Amino acid sequence: MKEVAILAGGPWKLVPPFNSKELKRCEWVGVDRGLYYLIKAGIRPVRAFGDFDSISESERLQIEKEHIDLTIYPAEKDATDMELAVDWVIEQQPERCYILGATGGRMDHGLLNIQLLYKGLHTGTEFIIIDKQNQITLLKPGSYDVIRQEKFPYISFVPFSKKITGINLNGFKYSLEKAELFLGSSLCISNELIQPKGTISFDDGLLLMIKSCDQDSQKIGL
Repeated sequence: MKEVAILAGGPWKLVPPFNSKELKRCEWVGVDRGLYYLIKAGIRPVRAFGDFDSISESERLQIEKEHIDLTIYPAEKDATDMELAVDWVIEQQPERCYILGATGGRMDHGLLNIQLLYKGLHTGTEFIIIDKQNQITLLKPGSYDVIRQEKFPYISFVPFSKKITGINLNGFKYSLEKAELFLGSSLCISNELIQPKGTISFDDGLLLMIKSCDQDSQKIGL
């Protein structure tokens, strides 16, 4: 199974450990300052994208010494560095792609990065945004198993489209049957699994599934 991880230049304090279970088998892609983070960690990415306007001259020289396959773009362009990297990953057709360093900084970039999950929705690649407190995926209509994870005890479902119909939640603290969810509603925020495995199913619309923990929880190593 081919898996890829994209590392962008978001706040380093939110980036999960590179040796975590989810990331051990991944090929890496660096995006802008994320490339420098990878090099500092001793990881050689298969590709890198960006205008690299967020790194210093000394950092640039260090990157050049590694002779990595760089795709350098001008700062003024019609797509973000992250979108360019996502497009490239889709062409490679991995089964899964984790996106790191994409949250916790500028709100405009963070929101756009979440919207980029839509690009993978009708491909064979599952895209997942992860940081130390959150794991975000985008779901299309269907039925999905949800496994309880100690490090992410809270599970929320946030509308990505105007209306979601036929929502069923089983194995959760707050169950639902054939419910509707509308854009702007907080009905499905901060749920929890009461079984080792639950299910979410719905008939129409698009849903963000956000697994999360409180900041204090991630500080003690959950």
